Amino acid sequence: MHLVQALVLLALALACCRVSAFRPYKSLVAPITKDTTTSLYSTTFNFHENYVVDLGAPFSWSTCPYKHPLVTCRSAPCESARSYLSPLCPPSSSSTNNLCQNCITTPVNPLTKTCALSDLTYKNIALYVTNGGHPTSSITLNDIYMSCAPGYLLKSLPSGATGLASLSWAPLALSTQLAPPYLGITKRVAMCLPSVPNVKGTLFFGNGPYFFRSPALVDVSRFLSYTPLIKNPKSSDYYIGLDSISIAGKAVRIPRNAFSIDSVGRGGTVLSTVIPYTILRSDIYNVFVEDFKIATKGIPQAKRVKPFEYCLKSSAIVSTRVGLQVPQISLQVASGKTWTIYGANSMKQVSKDVACLAFVDGGKAAKHAVAIGSYQMEDNFLVFDLAQSTFGFSSSLLGYTTTCANFDFTVKP
Repeated sequence: MHLVQALVLLALALACCRVSAFRPYKSLVAPITKDTTTSLYSTTFNFHENYVVDLGAPFSWSTCPYKHPLVTCRSAPCESARSYLSPLCPPSSSSTNNLCQNCITTPVNPLTKTCALSDLTYKNIALYVTNGGHPTSSITLNDIYMSCAPGYLLKSLPSGATGLASLSWAPLALSTQLAPPYLGITKRVAMCLPSVPNVKGTLFFGNGPYFFRSPALVDVSRFLSYTPLIKNPKSSDYYIGLDSISIAGKAVRIPRNAFSIDSVGRGGTVLSTVIPYTILRSDIYNVFVEDFKIATKGIPQAKRVKPFEYCLKSSAIVSTRVGLQVPQISLQVASGKTWTIYGANSMKQVSKDVACLAFVDGGKAAKHAVAIGSYQMEDNFLVFDLAQSTFGFSSSLLGYTTTCANFDFTVKP
């Protein structure tokens, strides 16, 4: 597997050398927007193509014209893509056909779990170049590998979506392909998901600084704490080590080993942009909700609203800069740092006077112990540093008087 990855990286380096400019950059940047119908987020490449952001997919995919470039089935990129063949698809004859020519992959819709057998191809991708504070120009990277996909694979994705953008640690993810070493860009993805529609969040490839208005410009990387990324060999998702969960400073009664990954790759704490609300396995969820009820016993309850179990009358709760004033939820991660979840990311306003605890019961057999969903990430600045194998998190930027919508996308040469 290591040899395949090395060959893939060499192929990507050679392919990406044909770009529109030859000088080092700090980072590339693209906008992220929220779709309220699906609770998914899309980023824009080539200034008009919208791709759903997925932290866990092994490769990107999009619809293709009838005639498109093909990749041979014995190339290094094909070997990488086919190491992630989805069990949701029927076996491909090219896996056993000694005369195969075209690389067949298995793109998957993360919502419907629909899969298709499709060609691996490559295309050019244009992004903005930034000095940290705003775009200064644009650049086109050539021959970026992704899978073709039939139109029906876009079902249930945001209207106008072109495909899916993989930001995982897999070799064909855009995290690697859009950070070719010769450009001087570190293999690092920084993401800031907006909490409201019709505004632009940000997606960076490369190093900071990352300047947001607050109201003066501030480098939000100053607010980051870091913890190691954990690689699950059974998955291309990002995992982190979670030691405990606290509510209002009091540890939830969860055995520490409840968060571990087992021998077949189940369990652990994963981060996902295609799950709207954090999912907890039942043994964790039950004690978590019970402790949150105890911590909020002085607030009038409201009738539950699916998919949530515990709801409160929001008119009885003080509103603050970081959302409703409810007990803080703290995730104690493996580095000893704390990711604090304030009311803006813990309570979902479902009607004028009802707000619900935005965590969901995943059942006794949930795939992960904890799957941190996108609602808990909104207006948090997050960094996936593949070069250092670390994950950086800011907690809510609202506490620093800024939001994910405060990056200036005005192009200023």
